[in-house]
Amino acid sequence: MPVKIFESCLRHRARNGRSLCSMKKKGRGSSIILKIPPKAKRTQILQKPNYSLNLWTVIKNHIGEQLSRIPLLVNFSEPLSMLQRLTEDLECHGLLDQAVQCENSLELLRYMAAFVVSSSTSAAFHTNKSFKPLLGETFELDQMEENGLHSLHEQVSHPPPAVAHHANSRNGWTLYQEIKITHKFHGKCLNITPSGSVHWIFHASGHHYTWKKTITTVNDIIVGKLWLDQSSEIEIANHETGDKCILRFVPYNFFSLDVPRKVTGQVTDFKKSTLWGSGAKMAEGKHQERNQKTEHGVILWKRNPLPENAENMYYFSEFALTLNAWEDGIAPTDSQLRPDQRVMENGHGDEANTEKWHLEEKRHLSIKKKEAKALRVTGSGTYNPYKALWFEQKEDPITKELIHMYRGEYWECKDKQDWPSCPDIFSKGGNRSKGRSKGKRRKVQRT
Repeated sequence: MPVKIFESCLRHRARNGRSLCSMKKKGRGSSIILKIPPKAKRTQILQKPNYSLNLWTVIKNHIGEQLSRIPLLVNFSEPLSMLQRLTEDLECHGLLDQAVQCENSLELLRYMAAFVVSSSTSAAFHTNKSFKPLLGETFELDQMEENGLHSLHEQVSHPPPAVAHHANSRNGWTLYQEIKITHKFHGKCLNITPSGSVHWIFHASGHHYTWKKTITTVNDIIVGKLWLDQSSEIEIANHETGDKCILRFVPYNFFSLDVPRKVTGQVTDFKKSTLWGSGAKMAEGKHQERNQKTEHGVILWKRNPLPENAENMYYFSEFALTLNAWEDGIAPTDSQLRPDQRVMENGHGDEANTEKWHLEEKRHLSIKKKEAKALRVTGSGTYNPYKALWFEQKEDPITKELIHMYRGEYWECKDKQDWPSCPDIFSKGGNRSKGRSKGKRRKVQRT
């Protein structure tokens, strides 16, 4: 039986009891006043299917290869794209709002450290693979009304896969990055290695901070229950003052009596004097700072408890559960509109695999057409790489890395509901969106 993917936005809202408008008398006539109540947060999704497939049986012949090049069924996935998974890093962005209230840069570094630890633990229990973004795919997080935050991810390269990200807060900070993630399968474990720097700018002072992401290892792929471990030494650096925070993510040791998922660190000034010690127990979801002079400790962050029945919902946090909840007015390239991901979330695994196959076939055909055109025009099979819609490649003034940086216009296009440049990446045919793309005209089954 075919899956019903499309339905009316207005019917959806009416069915869920959201008032769309009311009539108000004005003199002889009447006017329509839109009344859209605050959006209720989604608190659950369909229960995770219990598949009998074993990951080892699928990837055992690909030891040493990039996982992104191994075709996998959606049965091993979770109903989030990698862009949405990366957005999970912002779950505790309130720590950055607190950081900008600090009186000095050393105090600020404490909150930066807590944020880095929190973002590293955001997907600590996710053992399912996220959906691989298509080239040109985007994902927005629009919390401007609630928390003053805008965030946008775009898949700017594939292959090699690379994601550009820009987040801006009216509370006084900007975060941006370009991240490349490589997956290497080594037989018993899978290493997930991100490359690229994360940048954070404090608007009031102009101070610029950078750090790297942690390396994650997926263990017990052959037998047993999958579990994640993180190991890295991360330097959070203030490039204006020379202040630093060093965080050490201690890898798990079976023979050690120490607590698992432990993070240690210290905050030092430009003279390399240690002012604060840092400690976190990621298993408990707690980050604590201690003043080296007074021995006074303070807990800066605690992980929000997982929702009830989380083990049957891919161990999603309350924040993760909201990421694929339907939003009106999003770009035609947004991850929420992926048919394979949406159908899979709605509990139709076979249909989701079919949709995934169609999307991959469309991408392969597009590449072949571009190569054929390049062969006719230039005499070679090479063609110009994808040009990102919302980002442009520049040299970062701090790290000197060539990265994609936000060029603007996305949120203005959203306000106008005009997406003339967005490629048509999710339908079974077509290359580009035509003219305006109104949120109220978009028809997709929502949950």
